[in-house]
Amino acid sequence: MLEFANAEALAAALAAYVADAITTRLQTSPICAIALSGGKTPIKFFQALSQKPLDWSAVTITLVDDRWVPESSPRSNAALLRRHLLHGPAAAATFLPLVNEADSPEAGRHTTEKAIAALSLPFAAIILGMGLDGHTASFFPGGDRLEEALAPTPGRHIETMRAQAAEEARITLTLPVLLEADRVAIHIEGVEKRRVLADAELPGPAAAMPIRAVLARRPAPDIFWSV
Repeated sequence: MLEFANAEALAAALAAYVADAITTRLQTSPICAIALSGGKTPIKFFQALSQKPLDWSAVTITLVDDRWVPESSPRSNAALLRRHLLHGPAAAATFLPLVNEADSPEAGRHTTEKAIAALSLPFAAIILGMGLDGHTASFFPGGDRLEEALAPTPGRHIETMRAQAAEEARITLTLPVLLEADRVAIHIEGVEKRRVLADAELPGPAAAMPIRAVLARRPAPDIFWSV
């Protein structure tokens, strides 16, 4: 675990980590893609990453997951990313939202699936968060498509998710897509989330704490934590 004294120091280190992943991939490929998580925790990281002097025109940015809401909603991760990341040097990147104009994730999943499959996969970097219930991406305990998201049909890149704790219907990248990335990091802040992560590191079913499915990756994901 990489520990930082505060959120600002973590944001700077995580931005450098992702920038290095992009630079490394672009040494062998003309284009690359990264997938990031939403919520309040990554805002400082987004702002730090936006200023990195990279060949952003060669980069596509998408989300690990999102709520199926329009970007006019304050709950939209796509809107959050546009507001805090896609400016400065990073404005030259291509942004691929997961949510489209369909009425539901079930109706829109085919369009999103085709768009993700067309990217330069595997991702150069995946940055995940974690909830206090041990969920990551939209892998919620009790989710209606949790089993399918963790062990999807081969070649399936996205899954829909509905769960009591999720409030809105969601769309998410599947576990294999996340784990195949060049680099996978988990970004958490606060003592309470560190305790949850410690619990998740104990033996137990992934269905109860889905972050366990990511922690089982080999090589292990990089964990960035600050108070």
